[in-house]
Amino acid sequence: MAALQERFDPRRNAFDLLRLSFALLVAVGHGIANHTGDQPRIGLSTIGDFGLDGFFVLSGFLVTRSWCTLTSFPRFAWHRFLRIMPGFWVCLLVVAFVAAPVAALLQGMSPLQAVTGTPSAWRYVLENAGLLILQYDIAGILAATPHGVSFNGALWTLALEAFCYAVVGVLGALGLLRSRPVLVPAAAAVLLVLTALQEAGVPVLLDERVIRLVLVFLLGATAYLYASRIPLRRDLAAAAAGLFLVSLALFDDFRVLGAVPLAYLILWAGTCFPWPWSMRTDLSYGVYVYHWPLQQVLVLTALGDAPTGVFVPVTIALTVLPAAASWYLVERPALRHKNSSLPDRIAARLAATRLRRP
Repeated sequence: MAALQERFDPRRNAFDLLRLSFALLVAVGHGIANHTGDQPRIGLSTIGDFGLDGFFVLSGFLVTRSWCTLTSFPRFAWHRFLRIMPGFWVCLLVVAFVAAPVAALLQGMSPLQAVTGTPSAWRYVLENAGLLILQYDIAGILAATPHGVSFNGALWTLALEAFCYAVVGVLGALGLLRSRPVLVPAAAAVLLVLTALQEAGVPVLLDERVIRLVLVFLLGATAYLYASRIPLRRDLAAAAAGLFLVSLALFDDFRVLGAVPLAYLILWAGTCFPWPWSMRTDLSYGVYVYHWPLQQVLVLTALGDAPTGVFVPVTIALTVLPAAASWYLVERPALRHKNSSLPDRIAARLAATRLRRP
């Protein structure tokens, strides 16, 4: 009976394929919403929510692995920075100074409305540059669209993902991931209890979306920390699938019983997929950050009058273009600097500064 630790091969798995699939699933849900104003739900969960859950499970597993491989907070933070921020900043600029003017032009407005209107494109970039999305609108240009003024409603999750990265980094730097790994599943258990309380109608202090995504991230992290004890078997995967479906049927929030089975299924599929491979071109991040603005612009064209069953696949297919540009022109070049000595130099300088203090 092989355990997750034995079966997982970092160079030969289906995690890249799963990440892209989850990004596309989010894009499908948002495509329906951007075309019709809403998207289908199963209980409290939208189509896109399932994709986000999958993203965060994989992220928890891989980011925890990244820390355990690097064991250096500056280098860990540098890797996380390179993976998110360059692509994110370029996306903000593209939305502000390409998508917004084009959307204005399509409605008979001056493209300068994006710059001169309120709130402006400049403010959109500056307000959101810190990863916490504070401004979704640009000059009210999208007010007439089915889903409203937001130019990129998908970006809000990035700040939460960065928070999860920070949690892993801090626990790792304190040595707790190795000496007290039980803290991670314990925190996940607390969030599961909060999920059950919410399902029962008991108010809790945390936002439901925060609980949900941090929970599945911690489940992925737990899976890596205890990979030697987690068996990967088809009968267990079948049981997990059954429990997941039962939870979908019984609860408004399937995560009450279905979060753990879902995490198991994702990691089982990513590790034991019959034809596992790793893709050299990772379009998942680009698909995630560009699908929404592209859909919001295209809904203003003749494509917006097409049936939803046409609008969604066409816009997703077109999203591959900016996603590929993001990967080849921004993300991959940025990731080439992963082994830069910069984080080590910064850490050494900070350490020297502390030593010089009286």
